[in-house]
Amino acid sequence: MKRHTISVLVNDHPGVLQRVAGLFGRRGFNIDSITVGESEEAGLSRMVIVTTGDDKRLEQVNKQLHKLIDVIRIAEVSASPFVERELALIRVSADARLRPDLFGIVEAFRASIVDIGADTMIIQAVGDQEKIDSFIGLLRPYGILELTRTGLTAMSREEAVNGIPPLAEIG
Repeated sequence: MKRHTISVLVNDHPGVLQRVAGLFGRRGFNIDSITVGESEEAGLSRMVIVTTGDDKRLEQVNKQLHKLIDVIRIAEVSASPFVERELALIRVSADARLRPDLFGIVEAFRASIVDIGADTMIIQAVGDQEKIDSFIGLLRPYGILELTRTGLTAMSREEAVNGIPPLAEIG
């Protein structure tokens, strides 16, 4: 099974996200991650969906997405060189004696401390999924009190946008 990252450009209308997510659920396709936000074009949103499956499953997802009226364009971002990132906010126990160790971990991962309280701190980490997983693993012994992750977002590298190699359109 292969992980696929799909970019779906859709009309920015109420209910579009629900219809796309519902399509996956009704067909038994799992969404590993989904991010949605405005795109470079007014009135359109971009969904970045990460799913796992073979090429046949991906083809089926593509066919089903194309049936939705609000879907404008679909591209498999992971078919060519691309950049993916995720953001995590992590609240950890951080009394005065632990802070130097935590500062060292934060610096090594190029993360940042975005809030410090009397006994806790909130750390922001940005990177690929493996980096975030590793970072969280190192913080666990200190006591993670709260954790939130955005899910992956992705974009084709410049060469692919300019056609070298071409962006693989699905379908």
